Amino acid sequence: MPSLPSQLLQSLNDLGSFDEKAFIEVHCAEHKITSIRLNPFKKLPVGLKMDFELDDRVKWNTEGYYLNERPSFTLDPLFHAGCYYPQEAGSMFLEFALKHTLDFSQTLKVVDVCAAPGGKSTLINSLLNKDSLLVANEIIKSRADVLVQNLSKWGTCNTIVTNNDPNRFSQLPAFFDALVIDAPCSGSGLFRKQPEAINEWSVDHVKACSIRQQKILTNILPSLKEGGILVYSTCSYSAAENEDIVAWLINDFDMEYVSLPVDKDWGLVETEHGYRFYPHLTKSEGFFCAVLRKRSDSGSYHFSKKKNTPTATKAEMEIILPFVALSNESVVKKNDQFHLMNPLAEGFLNVFEKQFYFKKAGVVVGEIKGKDMVPNQELGWFTGLNGQITHLELNKETALKFLRKENFSVAENTKGFVLMRFKEKGLGWSKILPNRINNYLPNELRILK
Repeated sequence: MPSLPSQLLQSLNDLGSFDEKAFIEVHCAEHKITSIRLNPFKKLPVGLKMDFELDDRVKWNTEGYYLNERPSFTLDPLFHAGCYYPQEAGSMFLEFALKHTLDFSQTLKVVDVCAAPGGKSTLINSLLNKDSLLVANEIIKSRADVLVQNLSKWGTCNTIVTNNDPNRFSQLPAFFDALVIDAPCSGSGLFRKQPEAINEWSVDHVKACSIRQQKILTNILPSLKEGGILVYSTCSYSAAENEDIVAWLINDFDMEYVSLPVDKDWGLVETEHGYRFYPHLTKSEGFFCAVLRKRSDSGSYHFSKKKNTPTATKAEMEIILPFVALSNESVVKKNDQFHLMNPLAEGFLNVFEKQFYFKKAGVVVGEIKGKDMVPNQELGWFTGLNGQITHLELNKETALKFLRKENFSVAENTKGFVLMRFKEKGLGWSKILPNRINNYLPNELRILK
């Protein structure tokens, strides 16, 4: 591993209570930490287990676990079914921060501003009730596509994915109950995981990231309600990207710092303006997190009741209902595709369709052709499917053939569109014909390994 930047080490020593020797030693160690967070909406039935053993729990997250060794997630059908998400343990601290500052029994509106690839978005979605709304935004189009995939796997219909510059959200004064910003940063907290990034680090890069972070925050803060919560985080050690940003928010934007009831045994270092995760003190990579509350009012925004998006007709619903179990959700039609979404998601789409570029709105159910529906991949991941839907349980060998889009055969006397499942979790759709099976798994999801 390349030597750690001397200017970074000096800046950490200037913060006080920093063990430089232990910090360097842990970066030289070969041991790598693997952790995953389970999807609470896709728990395995009693008697069914994962192919690998869960080790210790992540102390600050109810669904987080460490693994003794890193398995091949690519070759695990449960990973493709959205049953868990591999995530750095430090990043899972977001749950602790949100649970101690928000009431998740209430209907909330939350935005994850820099959301790709989706780790924090799926975590937030795990906490929200079904009537709430999560807007996950990513400015880079290719990363937004990955975000759509990971959030769709989570299986709920209360999410929106947008592909916009954060300044677009300034048009929504006092709209959100909470903002989550895992800001683009210099990445020094990932040096142990990505040693090649050490040579790319510089003081100038840190300064550039700090300026960018301030711009994002300036653009997004008007959309936070009075009394709303901002969770700000980075994977950087530099105070210029962490504590200095928090101090700036407090001084210039009438925000107040919120201290959390952190267990001293966790090894976190609380500074005046946030929590630091050092790899020689915590079982995680480098991470910084701070929680702030907005004290001032910046106006308000209310949904218009006008509906711009057509809903499914009675005849169309008769074709759709055998696939989904509805409660208070709506089915709206966009570009020949039917989307299932809760009222807040539908309202957001109706009102802001012209202001935002949408990559995802609720769950894409599918497309009706003639008197039949061609189900979408997102519907295969959805947790609210009709319990009577035709499905086929695959063993691991056959499940991997399906995910590789290789030929396989089935003994069951089924026909038409069938949900392919592994351990009772949906993987995608096949159409079974008398002499062949048509695999409808999107090519971009195909396993090449």
